[in-house]
Formats: sequence, C-alpha cells, structure tokens
Amino acid sequence: MIINVARKELKSMFASPMGWVILALLMFAFGTYYLNGINDYFAVMSGAMRPAERTGVTQFVGQIVYGFASFMVLFAVPLLSMRLISEERRSQTLPFLFSAPISLTEIVLGKFLGLVAFLSILVVYIGLMLSTLNIWADIDFGFIIANSIGLLLMVASFSALGLYFSSMTQQPVIAAILTFIALFALMFLDRFFAGDPSNTLASLSLTRHFQSFLGGLIDTADIAYFVLFIATFLTLTVRRLDADRLRG
Repeated sequence: MIINVARKELKSMFASPMGWVILALLMFAFGTYYLNGINDYFAVMSGAMRPAERTGVTQFVGQIVYGFASFMVLFAVPLLSMRLISEERRSQTLPFLFSAPISLTEIVLGKFLGLVAFLSILVVYIGLMLSTLNIWADIDFGFIIANSIGLLLMVASFSALGLYFSSMTQQPVIAAILTFIALFALMFLDRFFAGDPSNTLASLSLTRHFQSFLGGLIDTADIAYFVLFIATFLTLTVRRLDADRLRG
C-alpha cells in the first residue's frame, strides 16, 4: 500500500505544471553551475600553480554543484511539499483518507517516498552530469557517490519536515512559508552560533552535517543524524493525523 500511495503522489507531481517548472529551473541552474565550475577550474588550475597544490576536477566542480544544490532545494521542497496533506484537509477529503483500509503510517510514508522519489531525479541528474567529466579526465566516483548520498539524505530531511508542516494547516501557502522558515533556520544554525561551535543548537545544523559528504566522506554520525531527523518528523506527522482522526 505504501508503494501505491507513493506512486499516486509521484504521478500527481508529474501531472502538475509546478513540478515540471521546478525540475526544469533546477536542472538549468545546476547545468549552468556545472559549466561555470569547469570554466573556473581551467582558469584557476592553468595558472602558475604547482602540481602538488592543484585540486582534482571532481572535487573542484563537484563542491560547487553540490553546495549550490543543497541550497536550492531549500526553495523547491516547500513548494512541492505544501499540498501533500494540507490540500487534502482544505478539500475535505482527509476523512475519506482516514477511512481507507490503510494505516496512517503507510499514508505518511507513501507521501514522503513519493516526494523523495520525485526529488531524487535531481540527485541522479547531478551525478550523471558530473560523471561526464570522465570523458576527458580521471574522476573520483567515490566523491560523487558520497555527495549523492548526502544530498539525498538532505532532500529526504527537507521532505519530512515539509510533510509535517503540511499536516498542520489547510492552507498550502502557510505550510510552504513555515517549512521555508524552519529549513532556513536549521540550515544556518551553525552560522548563528559561529562564535561557539560547541553549542548544542549549532550541532543541529543541517548544513554542518552535510559538510562531510561535501568533502567526499561518509560519516556514520551524520547519517544517523539525518535518519533520526527524518524519523522524528515522520512520527510527528503520523501523530498529528492520528489526533485529527480522533477529533473526527
């Protein structure tokens, strides 16, 4: 049943003009940064730099593209997640969803996986785009894999938070605004507490936990953080819907 719900959400996103517009704009932006990264690489590395000081093309271009991608999904996810549940509430179809022979957990997981699957297209697109560097240079595929995993975890975390705020209101616009504000704060918490890196709130920054992936490293502590973040907000969403069902 989870797969059926996810398939339904995925089809609805492809049926929506907004989904296609967001995909097209982000792909164009990522492609532009990719080409600019290559141009910058040749401009920087062709100078009077000693070979030992030169950076690999995968790391140089990849950090530019993946760093930009992790920021741009901040704008895409609120727009895509805002209707997942709030639209059901506004159109008063939520009671029918509750009466369906499917658990609330399956409903939430299905909607979550549908959104993540849609956004995964961008992760695959970036990975394939960077892989084309292999045509003329030896590239570090491990770096691309690490960054793809990190970006996918970041996207999944954003989606879980967006789904939660979508369950809190019947106004999609309000859900999008709340999601954006929360994600913006969580992404830049480490900058707000730059003077005290050991601060507990700073350690909750999504950007801080993405940095290891951006460097080409897969840190189990960062993976655990993202998994717990996702599980927390999916659980909160299920509890929110369960409270709505009990109230009738």
